[in-house]
Amino acid sequence: MSIIKEITTNIRSGHYSAQQVISSYLEIISHYDSSINSVTRVLQNRALQSAKEIDNSISQGKDIGSLAGVPFGVKDLFDVKGEVTTAGSKFLSKNQPAKQDAEIIRRLCAAGAIPVATTNMDEFAYGFVTDNAHHGITHNPHDFSRFAGGSSGGSAAAVGGGLFPFALGSDTNGSIRVPASLCGVWGIRPTYGSIPMQGVYPFAESFDTIGPFCQTIEDLKTVFNVMAGKEESVFFPSIPSVKIAQIGGWFERDVDQDILDSIQEITGLFRYNKKIELQYIEQVRAASFLITASEGGKLHLPSLREQPLEYDPATRERLMAGGLLPVSTYLKAKEIQRWFEQYLARIFNDYDLLIAPVVGSVAPQIDNPVVMVNGNPVSARVNLGIYTQPLSMSHCPILSVPLNRDGKLPVGLQLIAKPHQEELLFAVGAMLEQKDIAKSSIIQRNQMK
Repeated sequence: MSIIKEITTNIRSGHYSAQQVISSYLEIISHYDSSINSVTRVLQNRALQSAKEIDNSISQGKDIGSLAGVPFGVKDLFDVKGEVTTAGSKFLSKNQPAKQDAEIIRRLCAAGAIPVATTNMDEFAYGFVTDNAHHGITHNPHDFSRFAGGSSGGSAAAVGGGLFPFALGSDTNGSIRVPASLCGVWGIRPTYGSIPMQGVYPFAESFDTIGPFCQTIEDLKTVFNVMAGKEESVFFPSIPSVKIAQIGGWFERDVDQDILDSIQEITGLFRYNKKIELQYIEQVRAASFLITASEGGKLHLPSLREQPLEYDPATRERLMAGGLLPVSTYLKAKEIQRWFEQYLARIFNDYDLLIAPVVGSVAPQIDNPVVMVNGNPVSARVNLGIYTQPLSMSHCPILSVPLNRDGKLPVGLQLIAKPHQEELLFAVGAMLEQKDIAKSSIIQRNQMK
């Protein structure tokens, strides 16, 4: 069931006012976020004023948009008019407030959506666990002793925890896909370059993308279409003819068997399915690391030289190391990226979809922050994106699908399509949701009294 459609239908019919809906969600945030720590600022005055304007428009018979009255959260690297864009840092918190909304927030608000909060993140989006030195750790809404994933963990945890119906995140090397998987919600990394980045604080220009987290695939499609400036359209019509390939090898190592079993169940739904291995994937991941480190480091190097103590020590060390990488190393990594894009394009001559895990297991424990790589425990903050980072080297859209886990902690899968084939991803996601293979793990709150 679409949460967004339920809200907008009730508001349009007069069953609830937009002000009642927003007030209810603000109360939910106030009561429940203390355990999750997903919200950094509540935008109460703006939200209530926007809701009042929507109610006035309804009373005057005006068009109120496809997202009218729907509250949403904003990762704290998007410009919100009148608020300081901190990107989770102490350093940027001294800046002047944004003079206007980021372009994507403007589009959502033009469709009637209402921002109600900014959300926690890894400082400068450099991490996979949302462990922020200034705002604290965001906890997984399904087990407070575990990480929510990152760097968009605040947004994913808030949606999974039922604090608002959708939220915005960014994905450089997996920062939408990883927290969506660990918090049990739908998320999408759109085709690189297809969504405007104006008003979004950068990290690594070669990979930066933005996208939504939602509670259902229908909601994800609705929000994406507004963000992308697209009209609503029917789902892809001929799913049985879709050719799908499981990515094996590297993408099977250190992966729990029940996740691999789910991949087999999904591929078995298609008449044409194969297993393939991607060549040189370890080198591709290494190149992704180097490009991210170099671009992120060079962006921050002037500030690091002047005010190094303003940075989280863990972030500072990685940014400084990246900023000092030789240009020749960066250029070689970019060559690998171009090769990988062409390589995947050839693979997509034979297949419509690729499928792989997002993570190898459920969310790591906060007091034991490790994941397994080649059978060895390594830092979760750096390595939770082991299966997402290589795929960021392409321009492909990637859907994070929450598996129906029957009471187990959430995990998700990646569905990868050719550039600008988001409609296919939504269609297959809808099929998986209809068959109860995919299902979000949402903590239901009593939205309206």
